[in-house]
Amino acid sequence: MRTNKQQGFTLVEIAIVLVIIGLLLGSILKGQELINSARVRNLALQNSSIQEAYYNFIDRYHQVPGDWQQDLATAEIGAAINLPADHNDTEGNGRIDHDIEEATAVWEQLAKAQFLSGDFAPAVATPEDAVTYAINAPANVFNGALFLTQNDGYNLNPSVRLNLHMGQNIPVNIARELDVKVDDSLPNSGLLRLTRDPTTAQAILNTLTDQNLACTTDAANSGADGTEIATDIYDIAGDEQDCGLVFIY
Repeated sequence: MRTNKQQGFTLVEIAIVLVIIGLLLGSILKGQELINSARVRNLALQNSSIQEAYYNFIDRYHQVPGDWQQDLATAEIGAAINLPADHNDTEGNGRIDHDIEEATAVWEQLAKAQFLSGDFAPAVATPEDAVTYAINAPANVFNGALFLTQNDGYNLNPSVRLNLHMGQNIPVNIARELDVKVDDSLPNSGLLRLTRDPTTAQAILNTLTDQNLACTTDAANSGADGTEIATDIYDIAGDEQDCGLVFIY
């Protein structure tokens, strides 16, 4: 009488499979780490490139990009400038006001003066149309629109500061790694911070602040006025995928 013996995996075979699985997981994790590092470098490079373009523009034309009045900019740059579309009390005052039109005009003027690559000519829209203007701004690596503007809300002196908002869709782990790389690793101190609601907020920046409390630990709500505190840290475990960052100049 013949009996069939059921054979299983030997210990050596199981060990080989486990080693292969470990190698695969290790390569996947390493690959993701390299991707994240590349994204962080990209964000840091965008900030430095835009900052350089902004100050080089001022050095050449002795005017602030985005604030320069349309007809004067067209004559000096030698290309048709669309924004700011209308002359008012704020255009030509020597700073980028917390205004959607001027925040968009920055990119058009920098690009047409060849300090930035890309076509940022604005679509036909009213200054309040944040969605239309956002399409014509540079985007971060997560496809969030960047905005260079001047606003307050960061408890600094002077309170109104020029700052570059790095756009939406930045995961909290990327935000923290960038902060570690270029600043003090804290989300509410230093020159790189989470975007805050400025007192003169407009729609273009409101959307950047909605999820930011989820990007820090619960201690963020422990301030006397209910706002974030400088000693708070990024909440990596929370895995928030939409942290708005701002470089303060």
